[in-house]
Amino acid sequence: MEMPRVAAALALALSLIFVSMAGQCSGQLQLGFYNGKCRDRNGFQRDVEDIVKQKSDKKSRTGWYPVQTGRRDGRVSSAQNVKLPSPSIPVPQAIAAFNSKRLSTIDMVYLLGGGHSVGVAHCGLFQNRLYDFKNTGNPDPTMNTTLLKTLQTLCPQNSGSNNSANLDQDPLKSSSVDKSFFEQIRLGNGILEVDQQLALDSNTRFSVARVAGSDDFSFQFGRAMIKLGAVDVKIGKDGEIRKRCAAVNSPSGNSGGNIFNIFG
Repeated sequence: MEMPRVAAALALALSLIFVSMAGQCSGQLQLGFYNGKCRDRNGFQRDVEDIVKQKSDKKSRTGWYPVQTGRRDGRVSSAQNVKLPSPSIPVPQAIAAFNSKRLSTIDMVYLLGGGHSVGVAHCGLFQNRLYDFKNTGNPDPTMNTTLLKTLQTLCPQNSGSNNSANLDQDPLKSSSVDKSFFEQIRLGNGILEVDQQLALDSNTRFSVARVAGSDDFSFQFGRAMIKLGAVDVKIGKDGEIRKRCAAVNSPSGNSGGNIFNIFG
């Protein structure tokens, strides 16, 4: 499966996780920042600042990491340019996709595991594991049997249910970015096939075990996020500095460019 832009897609998804980790950082996003940079005050801008304000009022449970700033904006933004990997992608293929962006196997372990330590997956993304896994007529044997029964109740066979399950199956930690996810997949509690395979594949299982037993998850996850944020950065004359955050600059130089719908 070809995924030339998997890292770019992950960068977008994982950047949202940084907001949930909100703490101090180098080049910190501050309230009022967009007032000077994006005078149109679009909805996305307000949402970002509202989240920063809400999260900065609390002490983060997951630490922080420095975010590099100053990168230029692209002139094209299209969902057609993003190819997301399947939740059943084999671990070796996932490693190859990350390696193509100069991200190591351990980077991938931290990014996938850290990225999946919060959030949910809907039935359609894992129902293939519950009843007829790989045309065997049986469930995925790597799934914890207690979890299997829970998910079968949540997602009845052929029901088309849109119910969802937490990617981190520890109910006390499913809303925080931490190492709990790694502990859970070692118990057979991975929701997505690729998540469970991280704990079983010979390329990654020892790394998963190390992370699960470590006390430096926040630092290492931050390190991997910094590397991911440096993938395919536009510099020099590549790209542009937008006059409106939600629109590319128009050829005439005014701020009336094409506005992107970032939510689809």
